[in-house]
Amino acid sequence: MSVPAVQRFRQGLADLFAFALPVDRELAARHLTPELLALFDRLQRGEQLHSLNVLRDVLAQGPTPRELAVAALLHDAGKSLYPLRTWQRTYAVLLRRIFPALARRWQDGDPRRLWQRPFVVTEHHPAWSAELLAAAGAPEGAVWLAAYHADDPGRWAGHPLVELLRRLQQADDAN
Repeated sequence: MSVPAVQRFRQGLADLFAFALPVDRELAARHLTPELLALFDRLQRGEQLHSLNVLRDVLAQGPTPRELAVAALLHDAGKSLYPLRTWQRTYAVLLRRIFPALARRWQDGDPRRLWQRPFVVTEHHPAWSAELLAAAGAPEGAVWLAAYHADDPGRWAGHPLVELLRRLQQADDAN
């Protein structure tokens, strides 16, 4: 999944100004158990706002199973393990464009190294998210959706949740 540069720019601005926007925690609480809400609370403010927008988008698409609502809110929960600053996100997007081989090499690096962290987080946060969701008692479908939200849905053709994966990705890419 490739997000256009204009969308990345918009996401960067939203992240910069997240401090000024309210987080609708009540909306999140309507879809999450207390254990899952605690995961939501660990996300950075900008990620919380993004997740709420993803949820609103999937809700607007039509009937939304609980597993999709949970995944919409927590698909990026793994990012809470190694929080990123706006400059790190920007740096990663630029470096991926200019030096893609280096970015690929660093994605399996050490997330404690600031220059590698954005690449490691981008690559591994879906698996980390799934682990966190499973440990917090999320529905199995939500765990699967979080684990594969960055995958090409064609890889999962025939899987019973592939249409929910497409809905999640559409909402995630739009927000």
